[in-house]
Amino acid sequence: MLLTATLIAPLLATALQVGPNSSGPDTLGTPDELLDRPPRDDLSEDRLEDTLDPKSQWLAECLDLIAEDPARAHSQAQIKRNETIGDERILANHCLGLAATELVLWDDAVTAFIEARDETPEDEPSARARFGAMAGNAALASGATGLALTILRIARDDAKRSAAAPLQAIAASDLARAMVAQDMPAQALAELEVATSLQPERADAWLLKATLLRRLERLDEAQTAIERASELMPTDAEVGLEAGVIAVLSGREEAARQSWKSVIEIAPDGATADAARAYLEQLGPPVEPAV
Repeated sequence: MLLTATLIAPLLATALQVGPNSSGPDTLGTPDELLDRPPRDDLSEDRLEDTLDPKSQWLAECLDLIAEDPARAHSQAQIKRNETIGDERILANHCLGLAATELVLWDDAVTAFIEARDETPEDEPSARARFGAMAGNAALASGATGLALTILRIARDDAKRSAAAPLQAIAASDLARAMVAQDMPAQALAELEVATSLQPERADAWLLKATLLRRLERLDEAQTAIERASELMPTDAEVGLEAGVIAVLSGREEAARQSWKSVIEIAPDGATADAARAYLEQLGPPVEPAV
């Protein structure tokens, strides 16, 4: 059964707001990578420490303290930053930015990460790109989308200079989020094409791409992208939610229903499951075929 105009209008209006970690209609979602990124060699704390060659284990201890007492870590990092120069000051700003993120002090986080980036030598583009990406994501989280766009463009350029494909893919994905927030869908899609080309195993980039293509009403392409995301993350609730949205807007009601039911089975608690339940409620029970 195809959806009636009465049903599809509110569903479409809601669907256009749905995206990974969605926080509202104007963005692809507030990124939570600062707190919960999957393990990536190019973004690991150990790799950063190796790059900057710290003379002590201070950073590792500060990072451990964030998990136990982020406010104390924030204070200690501020003191360390004010008392040191060079690599130690960079590391202090790194921990300060992460502690501020944990405390949802986005302005502090942006400032700390930008200082860490600016004090990192030009011949360390990988570290500069990582700090820039963290600063840009903090700016996005604060709602300062114009600032985020500026920061993430620089991070993208630093990532290109690093010649590290995974880092370039991450920078492109982050920049795409900022571009969507600034109503630049064509440019955002171009960045996501870069991300998926450089690192085709990045499921989150495929999910973002599917979401953006769906918003652009390019449903066939969105379906291809979400299928790829599903191959890479077959049990991810956000992928299932988006798959259902694409399906219902394509007139495949039963496929949408099954996708949203799978979301509730995979992750029954939280905003993603709540969205799936709301969509299912709008659809109502399936219509039995006439005998």
